Amino acid sequence: MCTRNALAAALAAFLAAGAASAEAKRAAFFGMKVIDMSLGGNQDAEEARARMLEQQLVETLEASGRFAFVDIEPVAADAARFENLAHCNGCDSEFAARLGADVAITGEVQKTSNLILHISVYLRDAATGALIGGGSADIRGNTDESWRRGMDFVLNRRILVEP
Repeated sequence: MCTRNALAAALAAFLAAGAASAEAKRAAFFGMKVIDMSLGGNQDAEEARARMLEQQLVETLEASGRFAFVDIEPVAADAARFENLAHCNGCDSEFAARLGADVAITGEVQKTSNLILHISVYLRDAATGALIGGGSADIRGNTDESWRRGMDFVLNRRILVEP
C-alpha cells in the first residue's frame, strides 16, 4: 500500500513538472545593452554589471517556470550587426523566430550619471514583434546593489506579476 502511494505521488510530481515545463515559453534573450550618456564614457564596471543583470534575469525567469531559454549562438553573428537589439525595428523578434522561440527578450541600462540610471526590459512576441511584456525602473546610485534591486523590481513587480 505504501509503495502504491509513493508511486502515485511520484507520478503526480512527474506529471506536474512536465505540465509546468510544457507551459514555459521558449525565450531568446539577447542581453542587456549599456547606453552611457554621462560624460564619463562607457566603463568596465557598467559592462560587468550588465552581465550580472543578464544572469539575474535568466536565473529568475527560469526559476519561475514560465520561461525556458534557447541558445542564441546560431544568430549571434547577425545580431552583432546591430548596436541595440531593443530598438532595431523588430530584428530581435525575427532572430527569436529563427531560433524557434516564442518570445524575444532584450534590455538596456541608460546611464545619465553615476546617480541617475534607468533599467528597461522588453518582451516581444517572436511571431508578430508585438510588445507583450516588460518593465522599467529608475535607480539611484551606480552600484552592484542598486542595479540588482532595480532588476529585481522589473522582474518581480512587472514581468512576473500575475495577470
